[in-house]
Amino acid sequence: MKRFAVFALGVTLVALTVPAQAAGFSCVGAEKLEDDVYSIPFPRGSATIPEAARSPLAAAIEAAFAEPGRNICILGHAGQEGGATTSIQLAAQRARAVTNALAERGIAPERLRSEARSAQFSPSVRAAEPPSRTVTIVLMPAP
Repeated sequence: MKRFAVFALGVTLVALTVPAQAAGFSCVGAEKLEDDVYSIPFPRGSATIPEAARSPLAAAIEAAFAEPGRNICILGHAGQEGGATTSIQLAAQRARAVTNALAERGIAPERLRSEARSAQFSPSVRAAEPPSRTVTIVLMPAP
């Protein structure tokens, strides 16, 4: 099921399609998995999926279609790209962009869960040198 967000811009109303977040699964521990993990690079300060992401995005989509019973975590990352609030917002925008791209290519929105991850909010993640300026797509183990 899709939810819609409506924003008023002057006198024009604009509706944006937003995939619903699946409530039935969690992404806790997804960053520790090593199999079926795809990294989508982003330019500094950008949430627009670049041309360089075509191959890993296609590979993730192929894997998702091959195993339709597996849920997918989309983890947005942002390093030192502004203050803590700016970084977490950018990480969320990146994750949302990849989530929308997966849904637009036919992955069921109820299989998708996007989350923002930022080193500023997690000392344990900071110590592990998280990927910055990326979105990590993780196919979770089958239930």
